[in-house]
Amino acid sequence: MKRTLFALCLFAGLSCFGQEVPNTLSPAAKVYGLSKFWQEVNYNFVYLDKIDRHAWDSTYLALIPQVEQTKNDYDYYRLLQRFCALLKDGHTDVYAPGTVGKLLYGKMFGNYWFGLEDIGGKAIVTRILKSEASELPIGTEVIAVNGMATRQYAKENVEPYIASSTDYVRERSAIQNLLFGLIGANYDVQFKKPDGKVFSLHLTHVRTTDTAFYPAFPNYPLLELKWYPGKIAYLALNSFGDDKIDSMFVAKLPELYEARGLIIDLRNNGGGSTGTGTAILRYLMKDSIMQHSRYFTREHLPAFKAWGASVKPKDTIGSAWNAKSWKAYHDQYYYAFDYAPDTIHLQAKRLVVPTAILIGNNTASAAEDFLISAANQPHMIRIGERSFGSTGQPYIFDLGGGFSARVCTKKDTYPDGSAFVGVGVKPDIEVAPTVKDFIDQKDPVLAKALDYLKTMVGK
Repeated sequence: MKRTLFALCLFAGLSCFGQEVPNTLSPAAKVYGLSKFWQEVNYNFVYLDKIDRHAWDSTYLALIPQVEQTKNDYDYYRLLQRFCALLKDGHTDVYAPGTVGKLLYGKMFGNYWFGLEDIGGKAIVTRILKSEASELPIGTEVIAVNGMATRQYAKENVEPYIASSTDYVRERSAIQNLLFGLIGANYDVQFKKPDGKVFSLHLTHVRTTDTAFYPAFPNYPLLELKWYPGKIAYLALNSFGDDKIDSMFVAKLPELYEARGLIIDLRNNGGGSTGTGTAILRYLMKDSIMQHSRYFTREHLPAFKAWGASVKPKDTIGSAWNAKSWKAYHDQYYYAFDYAPDTIHLQAKRLVVPTAILIGNNTASAAEDFLISAANQPHMIRIGERSFGSTGQPYIFDLGGGFSARVCTKKDTYPDGSAFVGVGVKPDIEVAPTVKDFIDQKDPVLAKALDYLKTMVGK
């Protein structure tokens, strides 16, 4: 009965649990937003050649009457999300206005609050309220949602809405957002405790007022420096979105010069500006030349596209004109940016010591560019899990009614042309936390780095 009542409230756009589900856009405005996104993708998306164009266009056509008939802005947003996810790109997204966002919950269920992580393919509770410690301990597994096995539920109900360049990030995000939904949404969830005991809870998205979390949320300052025995410096660079981190790093250099080994933690760095990161990296390299990604963007040449409509693949043999026309017609003509490694002009002393760079699935965008520039440094090694696998230059635009979107316009590769977008930057030493690590509150990636550097410093 409660589930039925919620559905009626949702689709009527009425007040549910004291919150109004807005319906501010007209059917025509919703079609415009859908069409605007479709248009900008067709014109600007750098990976357009990787998608099934027939499926993309036919989905757009099928969505026109569906967006017209949506009863509220949330339903419209969800259709846009699903459409966007077809592109499978981590720098291409749609965004809802705050009027919708404030109604969306992921972890709050009134007296219950818990965060989930994908550990070994399982949905594991890794953060809770202290008051839940005995009933829902760290390490508890979600084994079923609404009568479906967890992975099946995630694949059918969560993954289709996630825009990601890599399968592993999509699957992990689906677990982290397993119970994402509107306020008032109901879930029947089956759990298994670390001791094997199975129990069930009927959960409803209601705001949680308790803020006594376990473990407590860590503070991630822009830059953090601390020391470990053996003069091993730990340097967390948590964002390249604020260029203030460069001056903060320079201020720490006199102290850092004492280091015999260095850990650079990029696991919580979601990116920002490439130049901000490489401004730091130049102090940590012995070389005077710094490599960087190669860049490509689509080049739209309407006349060549028109000529290419009648060009067959055999016609391109020995004809640069026909080859160009064929590529333009098939949206495969690219502008390659001039490439030359950067020359480092640095008067300051360098810090060149055995260095471990900690990476993970949240190491993204400009932080991945940092990894590409550091990839040929023999004194540096990567430890952890694969990076996010997406970077580029997004074009941001308005869809109307407070909705917006971004589309990736730039393709990045390793200097030799090999891909890391859609693949991720791989660690040299792979280490992933286990359920026991979360229960014991241990950091195996950091521990591995410390062991490695102690060995290197000893040599």
